[in-house]
Amino acid sequence: MLMPKKVKYRKMMKGNMNGKAMRGSEVSFGEFGLKALEPGWISSRQIESARVAITRYAKRGCKLWIRIFPDKPITKKPAETRMGKGKGNLEYWVAVIKPGRVLYEVSGVTEEIAKEAMRLASFKLPISTKFVRREEAVI
Repeated sequence: MLMPKKVKYRKMMKGNMNGKAMRGSEVSFGEFGLKALEPGWISSRQIESARVAITRYAKRGCKLWIRIFPDKPITKKPAETRMGKGKGNLEYWVAVIKPGRVLYEVSGVTEEIAKEAMRLASFKLPISTKFVRREEAVI
């Protein structure tokens, strides 16, 4: 599972997910991508599950880029614990996603295969997504 090697602080505040993604909103490595349509947290397990879904369907010849990384720690207090007594222990890591962010990119496969692979991956994610193509710059 994805997680940072080392962090300055173990616990982090909740933060907010207002606005659109400022960067990472265009397909820049592959030919096709999966773009987020709503804000949310995607855990490292969900990222890995979607990656497996894409690679299993696309098989060989498919190059995959994961454009997100879970760098936010989520804490949780133990079950049947009274309120108070400080912040809970680290439970898992999430990537903070804003609308417009490209999550995955693929190349080396046909558009039909890429579209179906991204559709299968979208079922593994907690947010709504859409399939996008690379926009070639017109000069």
